[in-house]
Amino acid sequence: MAVPGNPRLVGRGSECGVLDQMIAAVRTGESRVLVVHGAPGVGKSALLQYLESSATGMRGLHAVGAESEMELAFATLHQLCVPLLDRLTQLPTPQRDALETVFGMRAGNPPERFLVGLAVLSLLSDASEGGPVLCVIDDAQWMDRASAQVLAFVARRLLAESVALVFAARGRSQDLLGLPELEIAGLGKDDAHALLDSATPSRLDHRIRDRIVAEAGGNPLALLELPRERSVTQLAGGFGLLHTESLPNRIEQSFLTRIEKLPAQSRLLLLIAAAEPVGDPALVWRAAERLGVTPATAFDEVTDGLVSFDVRVTFRHPLVRSAVYRAAEDADRRAAHLALAEVTDPLGDPDRRAWHLASATAEPDEAVAAELERSADRTQARGGLAAAAAFRQRSVELTIDTSRRAERAVAAADASVRAGDLDAARRLIDVAELDAHSESLRARAQLVRGRIAHAAGFNHEAPPMLLDAARRLEPFDMELARETYLLAWGAAAWGAADNASLEAISEAIKELAPREGIARPIDLVLEGCALLVTEGRGTAITTLRSAMSALVDLPVPDLLKWGWAACGLSPAVWGEQVMIETYARAAEVVRTAGILTELPIYLASLGAATSLIGDFATATGIVAESEAIAAATGIPLAPYTTLILTAMQGKEAEASALIAATIEQTGADGQLTGVTTAHWAASVLYNGLARYEEALSAAKASTRIAQLVVSVWVLPELIEAAVRAGEDKAARGALARLVDEAEAADTDWAQGILARCRALLAEGASADPLYREAIERLGRTLLRPELARAHLLYGEWLRRQSRRVDARQQLRTAYDMFVSIGMTAFAERTRRELLASGEKVQKRAVETSSDELTPQERQIALLVGEGLSNPEVGARLFLSPRTVEWHLRKIFMKLSISSRRQLRDGIPDRR
Repeated sequence: MAVPGNPRLVGRGSECGVLDQMIAAVRTGESRVLVVHGAPGVGKSALLQYLESSATGMRGLHAVGAESEMELAFATLHQLCVPLLDRLTQLPTPQRDALETVFGMRAGNPPERFLVGLAVLSLLSDASEGGPVLCVIDDAQWMDRASAQVLAFVARRLLAESVALVFAARGRSQDLLGLPELEIAGLGKDDAHALLDSATPSRLDHRIRDRIVAEAGGNPLALLELPRERSVTQLAGGFGLLHTESLPNRIEQSFLTRIEKLPAQSRLLLLIAAAEPVGDPALVWRAAERLGVTPATAFDEVTDGLVSFDVRVTFRHPLVRSAVYRAAEDADRRAAHLALAEVTDPLGDPDRRAWHLASATAEPDEAVAAELERSADRTQARGGLAAAAAFRQRSVELTIDTSRRAERAVAAADASVRAGDLDAARRLIDVAELDAHSESLRARAQLVRGRIAHAAGFNHEAPPMLLDAARRLEPFDMELARETYLLAWGAAAWGAADNASLEAISEAIKELAPREGIARPIDLVLEGCALLVTEGRGTAITTLRSAMSALVDLPVPDLLKWGWAACGLSPAVWGEQVMIETYARAAEVVRTAGILTELPIYLASLGAATSLIGDFATATGIVAESEAIAAATGIPLAPYTTLILTAMQGKEAEASALIAATIEQTGADGQLTGVTTAHWAASVLYNGLARYEEALSAAKASTRIAQLVVSVWVLPELIEAAVRAGEDKAARGALARLVDEAEAADTDWAQGILARCRALLAEGASADPLYREAIERLGRTLLRPELARAHLLYGEWLRRQSRRVDARQQLRTAYDMFVSIGMTAFAERTRRELLASGEKVQKRAVETSSDELTPQERQIALLVGEGLSNPEVGARLFLSPRTVEWHLRKIFMKLSISSRRQLRDGIPDRR
């Protein structure tokens, strides 16, 4: 099927129909995202032109990825957003500051790239208030990484805005995976023949025509361009057609054949235009004049439409640009870049100037290397981690002095780790260690090598590397050494396969000289961590409490840096209140800062703690938010919170499958924290189901791995399962360890659990006061599931003591609590016990929210009920205000309400 008026759209009727449907949907207030991909020359640009011409009445935003700009952070994003920058004042302050910082409009700390994404989302949402918006990004395969990540985030968050976001790329970009796609393949045989006939001056022999169509693979550009430089006799006989090169190269060659016929001045002008990524005609002409090229000598009619100079310099096709640039001599390319560097404003655009200088430099050059280093600092300050790494990598290549090169190589490796380019980081560290002339620099290189191993998931390798780095850093930088010790301890405590590294690191920390002056929170954490391993929880508890008090009150910058330590240590002091408060504050700080790469981890911790206190509805919402953000950012998220939540809920099928998958995957990866957590969840699940042998087996597996938190929390599960399975020896061994771990903690949580477990093993009447103590103490905590289980165990014991009336009272209390919390398996276990006590009890479904809201809808309803505006809710949940409004309409319908005020009373269980 042909689309009239454009030969490049021959055979593209169905693709044009898809684009028409997309435009129609956006006009009705929906959002649409599409990744159009296909081989060079297959017709992507023609389809984009059709799309833009069809979007009458819509605001159009356009950007083009440039191969030479792939190292300049946010370059493509800036192209797209320039027409909207007058709307920056409409954004919330953190979002506005983030965009202004990455676009170089203001100085500031580097914003998290996903906060930039939220700002762009809000900007597009605001623009769509005035009518539908079409955003087109051509040559998306050449977007800089920062722009690609931000725009991919935006694409995944668009929902109720009248915005179409369309990418055109040669292949499936890693950043854009999972978005709706439209693959553009070659034309069918009939359409290809028709297009070829329209491009040839004479009728071809059908065998020659068939061969050209077959070799072109239906590629429209090939069919249009390949015949242009062939004579009638060549075409008729099939001579002159290229046989050995790939299709894109053949198409490029057809352009090069035309380019080679141009005058030298015209070819040089094309080269300058190809090397200048912005498409600024004034800049291109100023650079051309430096090389003696003028319009009079270069702008000839024989350019034949290969390039046009208008508001922007544009090539007929990206392959023209790449053909020009790649076919040029190295000396000519360097001359073009040097001329562009000389005419680029060093104040207004210093980074692009530095990149041109680097491209113009064939040999080491200290001045250019230093300029690249300054550009890296600026780019990193704007949050362009990948660009900063690229600048630093090139700076290393251009450095003459070996000691200076080693310094720059360490910095470049560190930047590469932060950008996720671990292979480059390893190469650079090899350079640094080879060239380093000082032990101080070698120690810093070892620190980066340890960070590389940790980032790569080499859990058995990272802790000893970091320990070695910390020791070597001590004589030169004690503050950095202490921070490195803490990183090493964390890597060993939550990832290593055995305790050897953790014990070695803890002993090394104990040997550190006391810090002069007032101890910082990190010093207290270090001391507490070391004591926890070397002396036990009883000795460490006082220091750990002091550390937690200091960590809770950390200033925001320090909390962003050391929040993982605060969250990791809070369970060790057996204080559910401080645990919840620490997790909640850390998650809020990270959310406010827009650090979406880390927010899912903090949310997972908060979700697990929320599950432990029995607020399953809120925990489910937190899990939904963390999973949504992890999916949007592409950051893998271990399902630990879902493990314990589904196990506590008693969802056997769901929990069992997740437990098995987690044990298999994390065990293979050496992530033994995951294995421990999965076995703990299994012990909770099977204790609820009264399958005590299975619970005991899972609990034993969990305690065999000496993980500092979970392997302690699983002890009550082991004791309960062992007692019920008749394995008193195993139960008493676990109790002895629990006493060591919990007795020194004088919190109601620790003492309540300890009393409950002692009661299980007590003989005769001595169990009664222990059960009462457990109920009293746990009743003063937030831990409703643990309190309900104390009532259940007490009721089971009373029934076995033939005190049926008392047993029924405890069991009824437990049953009501389990039902209200949502613990299905434990509720059924309690109901069976009630029946055995002689009480008739009708099976009740666990209470669920009657509003039928999804987890995200419930979160939005809660926040709006607390008085937050749509933009405030959107900023918190990384949604646009229009998407929040769209959800609210659905929420109002489900709850049969009509105002925001009614939400406060419309959502049950608002804890």
